[in-house]
Amino acid sequence: MSEALKDLGSYIQEKLAGRVQESIVAYGELTLVVEPADIVEVLTFLKNDVQCQFICFIDICGADYPSRDKRFEVVYHLLSPRQNMRIRVKLSTDEDTPVPSAVEVFPAANWFEREVYDFYGVLFSDHPDLRRILTDYGFEGHPLRKDFPLTGFAEVHYDEEAKRVVYKPVNLRQEFRNFDFLSPWEGTDYVLPGDEKAKQ
Repeated sequence: MSEALKDLGSYIQEKLAGRVQESIVAYGELTLVVEPADIVEVLTFLKNDVQCQFICFIDICGADYPSRDKRFEVVYHLLSPRQNMRIRVKLSTDEDTPVPSAVEVFPAANWFEREVYDFYGVLFSDHPDLRRILTDYGFEGHPLRKDFPLTGFAEVHYDEEAKRVVYKPVNLRQEFRNFDFLSPWEGTDYVLPGDEKAKQ
């Protein structure tokens, strides 16, 4: 299978001269690395070319690498039922540079691009309706960025007295701050209830 993937990667690089920066086969999967400006052309080729026929759009996801200049990776996963192969297409971008939307090529990309925008803050140009999809109205920040606080910026709950949803600053309770994350199998500094009998 890896030979077939290498051949496919070479074929795509040859046909899309200069559009594919890198073709990698690892763990039985083919990954193409492209520039953001070329993503629509590459996806169109992969969908329409007779040798490829990656007509099934699986998803788009993001990844955040804060130490890089282009901290975000946008990853597209496609399937070719005819070739019985999967392919991954990756690109890198930053907070300010929009990525061309793939909605014209794969209409199913609409909600996935909104999800990547919502969770990472990656912008997509020419998207028909780029707005948050999973977080609340007025939500601040992007929760899957690695610099987003684990506790969030505000806690939200329904107040019975006010009969509405209430936003408050995060208040960490003492029990949460002192929680022991060690499991009994890793060993603790204290004796768990019931374990005192084990030493007898």
